Amino acid sequence: METQQIIDSRWNQCLQLIRNNVQPQAFDTWFAHISPVTFDEAERKLYMGVPTHYFREHLEAHYLDLLRRVLHRVYGSDISLFYNVHADSTNGEDMVVEGTQRTTAGDRQLPTQPGNKAPHALQQLDSQLNPNYTFDNFVEGFSNKLPRTVGVAIANNPRQVTFNPLFIYGPSGVGKTHLVNAIGNKLRELHPEKRVLYVSAHLFQVQYTDSVRQNTVNDFISFYQSIDILIIDDVQEFTTKATQQTFFHIFNHLHQNGRQLIFTSDRPPMALHGMEERLLTRFKWGLLAELERPNVELRRDILLSKIRQNGLRIAENVVDYIADNVDCSVRDLEGVVHSLMAYSVVWNSDIDLSLAERVIAHTVGASQGKRELTAEQILNQTCAYFQIDPSDVLSQSRKANVVTARQVTMYLVQKHTRLSTTKIGAAIGGRSHATVLHSCQSVEQRLDSDEAFSAQIEELETQLAD
Repeated sequence: METQQIIDSRWNQCLQLIRNNVQPQAFDTWFAHISPVTFDEAERKLYMGVPTHYFREHLEAHYLDLLRRVLHRVYGSDISLFYNVHADSTNGEDMVVEGTQRTTAGDRQLPTQPGNKAPHALQQLDSQLNPNYTFDNFVEGFSNKLPRTVGVAIANNPRQVTFNPLFIYGPSGVGKTHLVNAIGNKLRELHPEKRVLYVSAHLFQVQYTDSVRQNTVNDFISFYQSIDILIIDDVQEFTTKATQQTFFHIFNHLHQNGRQLIFTSDRPPMALHGMEERLLTRFKWGLLAELERPNVELRRDILLSKIRQNGLRIAENVVDYIADNVDCSVRDLEGVVHSLMAYSVVWNSDIDLSLAERVIAHTVGASQGKRELTAEQILNQTCAYFQIDPSDVLSQSRKANVVTARQVTMYLVQKHTRLSTTKIGAAIGGRSHATVLHSCQSVEQRLDSDEAFSAQIEELETQLAD
């Protein structure tokens, strides 16, 4: 181990380089609060003290390349970074978190590279799972109970067939990536012999393109067919026919051999335009589970969980205010907590209601402070505009003017509320979410081609805003 004097001297060199590459405020906020703890020369491991998990995540998210370049220059390219997270200390000892070698030795490695000729059983597979995403810190509520429960069941018994594939869909920021990583991490814990792989659809597509260019497509397919539990995030990004066709064959092989497939998407299969029909059919073989935006009770529970994780103290009335006014996504809630922490550190002030109001106005938008429209309000205003009785829109009538009003209502409810397509359908005469999707798409297509209709919708939205 190096002496503390040498450790501090090296870190001062790092700080000087960092100071030359960031704004003064950013330096004071994110680098003045971290310091080296120990450096193991033999193991080439640097242990860095950080106040909370939030600091660690923020540093890796925003200053990854800078940290890598600086540490390479001062310590050498073989350095590995670990963090001592003070806020999570127990029994007086800091929690040590590996910084993953991507922080210093380059970007995160791709999965075991297709083209490696070693037998699959001998390959060292990087699951690509985020170890911070677990069931323990995935807060359960009404909006996520079904997919979470199914995820736990899959982790306990990956050989079951009822939920294969599991297709989780929902808007951005509701926790889809967290949930599928939690499933993968639990599977690795309970079934360490299983080959578990998490990969984004974009990365899968990039790897496939590379394999075509390098003439290693067979190795690429062979690698993916060796996986026991394959988790693909954001399958709506399968944009090329060649990628879809290749994945179709991988899907068939894995499914026929009892391997678990888990997918996420920002929309249900029937709304994945441009996707091959035979692939869409397979997406629907198992269970489709919608992950909805969190209600106020779940938002409050998520906030309390994030506050505990980051070692913060926030008054109950401030928590309630945030939960009531930030209703888009879990990601927005996390952003507010992180911003509150940063402002508190910079200004050396308590996190009170006044600070929360300012942060929400700047980070989420002033519009979050407004109460959103209800489906009933939009229905009544739309019917008044088109001079139609609301009961006709809720009925099974197929008259052209009624159908137009009904579709416009669904479109505006989808646009101006946080309701899921299932709940919109239930509110507008008990219709299916497929009907809602079709109605919204019909309105959007007409808006692109019918100027008079577009002017009507603009006038109607102006009335709704008043």
